[in-house]
Amino acid sequence: MDKNTKSRIYLLVLMIAIFVVWKYREAQPKEVYVKGMTMGTIGYNIKYLDAQNRNFKKEIDSLLRDFNQALSTYIPDSEISIFNQKGDIQFSSPYFYQVLEASRKVNAESEGAFDPTIGLLIDAWGFGDGKTLRLDSVQVDSLQSLIGFEKIEYNQSGAKKLIPEVKLNFSAIAKGQAIDVVADWLSSIGINNYMVEIGGEVRAKGRNLEGTLWKIGIEVPDETRLGGLFDAVYLDNQGLAASGNYRIFRILDNGTKVAHTIDPITGFPKMQTLLSATVLAPSCMLADGYATACMVMGLEKSISLIENDPTLEAYLIYADEKGDLITYVSPGLKEKIIGDS
Repeated sequence: MDKNTKSRIYLLVLMIAIFVVWKYREAQPKEVYVKGMTMGTIGYNIKYLDAQNRNFKKEIDSLLRDFNQALSTYIPDSEISIFNQKGDIQFSSPYFYQVLEASRKVNAESEGAFDPTIGLLIDAWGFGDGKTLRLDSVQVDSLQSLIGFEKIEYNQSGAKKLIPEVKLNFSAIAKGQAIDVVADWLSSIGINNYMVEIGGEVRAKGRNLEGTLWKIGIEVPDETRLGGLFDAVYLDNQGLAASGNYRIFRILDNGTKVAHTIDPITGFPKMQTLLSATVLAPSCMLADGYATACMVMGLEKSISLIENDPTLEAYLIYADEKGDLITYVSPGLKEKIIGDS
């Protein structure tokens, strides 16, 4: 074989090698980052791996608009607004029935600590319509008679009130559900590695661009240090939601701080040593609901709930008698804490 033939063969092999590498790189997944706003002023951040590098912002925004049209209490003609105004509704989307089913499950397992029929109390304490009232026990007792999951009935087609005054509010679970809607849609089109975050709550599946599980931070429960991280965990095909009274509260005319977590059983805001509850569940909707329930139930009952449900994990932050921060980490979550030995 002469020198020229060898050169041509070498050049051909080199070109083939370059082509193979190029095709390999072209087929590798690329990280796509989509961000925007939903539910009025809540930001969302979504990352997913896609070899075609497709941007689905238009489709995601459309999904979230449809979702808000079902469950936003700030949209006058949303499904939930119509239900609250008229007392019954035939569902035009799947979302209302889904959130009612999830709410019933959390309500039952938390022994009523989570209840979406507390819409009137949310408004009365100033966390719904923006008006702050100074309620006394008599007023609260009056509103309590209008609260309870048994005061509505529903099936897959629609829902109706059994007492006209009942008002539903899914603010403690709907954000998680919105995340599930986007996550499930991504899975349905073949996107199997993603992280969907809306307002600090997250659902993740698969791996990130580095090939590791998605890392999610747990925030310091301190209103003066919002955004500071207390710890971080790996999320493995789960939803994660956190609830805490350090972010959302009202100051009454007499200077009293009122937590946004309303106890459906007593009718009063819940302020206690449990400062934040981060819950991991198979869906973000359930994680959202259980996180709220934990803030109502308190530390000991929350631990019992979590440890008796194999589908749940939790990271609870509470204060001891000296005011020092203490953590409870459920057994199955310990191995997912980043840096944990």
